[in-house]
This record gives sequence, C-alpha cells and structure tokens, in this order.
Amino acid sequence: MAIEKGDIIKVSYTGKFGGDQIFDTTDEELAKTNEIHNPRGMYGGDVVIVGAGHTIVGLDEDFPGKEVGYSGTVIITPEKGFGEHDPKLVENLSLTKFKDQKAYPGMNVELDDKRGTVVKVIGRRVRVDFNHPLAGKDIHYEYSIDEKIEEPVEKVKGLLALYTGVPDLEVAIEDNKVSIEVPAMLSFNQRWLMAKGRVASELIEYIGLEKVSYIESYPVQMPEPVVETATEEEVTESEE
Repeated sequence: MAIEKGDIIKVSYTGKFGGDQIFDTTDEELAKTNEIHNPRGMYGGDVVIVGAGHTIVGLDEDFPGKEVGYSGTVIITPEKGFGEHDPKLVENLSLTKFKDQKAYPGMNVELDDKRGTVVKVIGRRVRVDFNHPLAGKDIHYEYSIDEKIEEPVEKVKGLLALYTGVPDLEVAIEDNKVSIEVPAMLSFNQRWLMAKGRVASELIEYIGLEKVSYIESYPVQMPEPVVETATEEEVTESEE
C-alpha cells in the first residue's frame, strides 16, 4: 500500500550538493569515506513519521504515494531545503569577539548562541556568515523506503532512537499507555531535555497512545559495610 502522511517508516538516504559532495547519509561506511562520520551518530536507517517534520520539507513531501521498497532520487530547491541565502545574516565582527582573538576563513564558530562560518578576515575585522552552510543550494537526496513500522512498541522505539540516538530503550505498552525507561545518561543530554515533551506529543498524536510516562532510574551504589576489628589493647582490657 502507498505511504501516507502519519505513517511511520524506516528510510535510508544520502544527501548531496554540488553534484557529488555528500553532506548527510545513513550509511556508516559512506560517512567514513567522505569524512563526515559522527562516532555518536546512529546509522543503518532512520525511523520517521511522514509529515511530522523529521526530515527537511522537500524530502518529507516526497514520501507519500511511494511504497515500501521504493528507491529513487529527489532534487530539493532551497525553499524546501535549507532556505535561501539571507545577506542580513552575514555580519562583520571585531576580532576581539573570538577566542584567543584568532579567526580564519572556513572556521566554524558559535557566537551569541548563533552558529556561523568565517568568510573573510581583514585586519581585525571578521566577516561571519550565519546562514546554514547549504542555504541557497539545490540538494539531491537518494533514498529508499525500507519498512513501514506497524508494531506499536517498535514505533515508540524508532521515534525515541531518532531523538536520542539510543537504538533500543526499554518500552512497555499496557492499556494504551506507554512507559519508557530513560537511562541516567540522558538526564544530562540537552537535546533530550528539550525534545521529550515533543516526543510525548508525537507518540500520542501519531500512535494513538493515551499517556506517556518517562521512568528515570539512577543506580545507587551502597557503601560496603565497615567491619571494625578490635585492637590488641581493647581485647586485653575486655579480658581483664
């Protein structure tokens, strides 16, 4: 059956720009070969909800009407990709705003909670482009629809993996309510802390669950009991 908006599917993909320059892929070996490998990334395909904005608009809009097993290419224009290049997001800044007062063209920076790329350095003035690096570019995605997820627990696990990068969290569904074991390490993950509310909303909206509960467990290591040994002096005193 054709894929529809709201379906939960597993997709594999590779994104390119400028002909053959790869910037995104679910193929780990391809990521390593093109020097874009993320050691903390999750490879082998992503589970996404069609129409929920889990991928860029142009790719998300290409899924409906396709079937499981489909493989093809889509060309995505800037307005449905990473946006048009906005000249207002290119700023000239003082070198004093940079760590150790050092900057060079191509350098990635984060200033005032904005990420950008150094374009040019002239004396003590630095031009930084805060547009997305692919803004204004047509991009190509080669992708395949590997599976349509039907089993509720697998739907929940797939969506959690997309947001956390953890592939197999403990999940239990009973009476249309889901309980999710959240490992302690995620309690310090800023991305998860910002996203868990949205995850719960999507589980309720797209899977039809009534309630989402997160169970956070923290391992507590109890101290070993201290066995006190009497000294020779204490033993002598007790014998007297």
